[in-house]
Amino acid sequence: MVFKSNIKWVALIGLILSLFSLLLHLLLAKFSNVSLVEYSALAGLQEGLHSKLGAQRHKKLWGVVKPLESLQPYANPRSSYPVPNEKNNGFIYAKISGGFEKIRPLICDLVAISRLLNATLVIPEIQQSTRSKGISYKFRSFSYLYNEEQFIASLKNDVIIVKSLPEKLKSGRRNNEFPTFRPKSSSSPSFYIKEILPNLKKFKVIGLILTDGGCLQSILPPSMSEYQRLRCRVAFQALHFRPEIQVLGRRMVERLRDWGQPFLAFHPGLVRDALAYHGCAELFQDVHTELIQYRRAQLIKQGIVKEELSVDSHLHKEKGLCPLMPEEVGILLRAMGYPPKTIIYLAGSETFGGQRVLIPLRAMFANLVDRTSLCSSQELLDLVGPETPLSLDTFKFPPAKTEEQLKEEWKKAGPRPRPLPPPPDRPIYRHEKEGWYDWITETETEPDPSPMDLRMEAHRLLWDALDYIVSVEADAFFPGFNNDGIGWPDFSSLVMGQRLYENPSSRTYRPDRKILADLFNITRENMYHPKHNWTLSVQELLNKSMGEEGLIRESLLSKPNSFLSHPLPECSCRIPSDEIPNQVKGNDGRLLYGGEDNCPEWMQRGMEMVKVDPGATERSKADEVELPDYETDLDEQPENDDTSGNTNTTLPFDQDDEMDPND
Repeated sequence: MVFKSNIKWVALIGLILSLFSLLLHLLLAKFSNVSLVEYSALAGLQEGLHSKLGAQRHKKLWGVVKPLESLQPYANPRSSYPVPNEKNNGFIYAKISGGFEKIRPLICDLVAISRLLNATLVIPEIQQSTRSKGISYKFRSFSYLYNEEQFIASLKNDVIIVKSLPEKLKSGRRNNEFPTFRPKSSSSPSFYIKEILPNLKKFKVIGLILTDGGCLQSILPPSMSEYQRLRCRVAFQALHFRPEIQVLGRRMVERLRDWGQPFLAFHPGLVRDALAYHGCAELFQDVHTELIQYRRAQLIKQGIVKEELSVDSHLHKEKGLCPLMPEEVGILLRAMGYPPKTIIYLAGSETFGGQRVLIPLRAMFANLVDRTSLCSSQELLDLVGPETPLSLDTFKFPPAKTEEQLKEEWKKAGPRPRPLPPPPDRPIYRHEKEGWYDWITETETEPDPSPMDLRMEAHRLLWDALDYIVSVEADAFFPGFNNDGIGWPDFSSLVMGQRLYENPSSRTYRPDRKILADLFNITRENMYHPKHNWTLSVQELLNKSMGEEGLIRESLLSKPNSFLSHPLPECSCRIPSDEIPNQVKGNDGRLLYGGEDNCPEWMQRGMEMVKVDPGATERSKADEVELPDYETDLDEQPENDDTSGNTNTTLPFDQDDEMDPND
């Protein structure tokens, strides 16, 4: 009996211990679960915070410029526009000289003139490709750069275009039976009506030799707005690059997109002619200064430059006449908040000064790429096509003098005794020369272009075409030197004009170099660790340059030289919105901004359908850009004038943003 009672007590104690153990495990599980939930919530909060900050920073650096979203491309005729008649006044043929930035606007002006004179246009000849010997037999003249079939088909309702003169007229051209003219870029419509049209009606064929980057004044009277829109249709719809260029250009854009982040295109604008015109030689060193000064002397001799040979380059830079150096552009981009891992595409077939001037920019942005980084050498060779090889310009010793020649020289050598003649100069061999400017080591005059130089000029048209495609498609574009004041179109202005036409709200910087020069002078001693107010000033200036204020300034400076650099308001329309922009007119009464026509109903309906799409709405909100202050990776000093004790050599980016060498 006692034994049974003991068993009951043992069982009761075991049951109590089991309940206690179960309760203890439940409590442990409860507290452990709370701890895990708290940790997960904290981690999620941090992750959400970082994601939100990253998205906010992303939209401030890459999003659209909201005030310009209502602008849309629309270059269709607004009024009655009769189809051209084959029984017109005759034929116009033209020879076009210059680089890529001159050829494109010249073709647009040529089409407008053909329409004005009611003439048939013969496909123009691009001299940069025709005078180069031995280039690919697959392409010649116009087709070396552009698609002839697309050009003719796109403009069939505007101008009749043929590939060549009729056979009965070709011999007359070869015998110079037809008059030729060299119109200036500022030629007015009345010049063509009064001077050229009578000759066209008389001879039925006229020739034009075009070199100045244009042959019709940029700003036409309001009554000729249809001719302005015709220029836009030529530049943005008819002038397609030949298929090989388009394919490789799109492939380059896709490779940049494959990196999973937006990219910025930068065109330095360091071209020898522009630098010589404005006297910017002192910005460079060594042989490059001599080359600029030599070219400036040539321009003075030709009457293009009216100033002295030697000028103060730094004073010209303060006036905004010299380009922003790549180092300065890097500082500006870092001040805007672009991190050092930002992908920057370097455009431009010619960067005067070479890779040396790009070293500071590469130090700030490791992902600085160009066409040679994105394309294999074989892809570039395929674009050029098969070419006839050129013989190398090897050095040849002068022929030895005969014994009779030596005796004759001895007789004419003057009285005796005579000192020994100096030893002959040692010849400079090809491997000791540098680049295209090797002549400066041998002679004081620049020689005529060699066959290889002419071929390289033709190749530059292709490289500029690739850079043009990438620059137009870039998420942001920054020009180093546009509106240079020469009066000729420049590459950056053409890119900015097409971006303004196709997507006005895209991020296109239009910097005021004069104000930026003043800002750099303020912080010249502390460029890499400026004061906070300096960074805010840079951000405010560059932000305004992308919006309405920048467009008004661009209309005043760029449009008088090249219509394609600022095709507003003729080639755009506006979607009605809550904010109606104020019309801004210049002193001459010309409309600088605002006053665009309302877009047609079919375009408005298309935009409304996009707005109805919730996904599109969310994407537009994510891309929306506000224009307050941006974050910056620059190490800024507090706003304190006492900087004498500062011996920092801080890099222009945070330590957290440094590039991993394995990236």
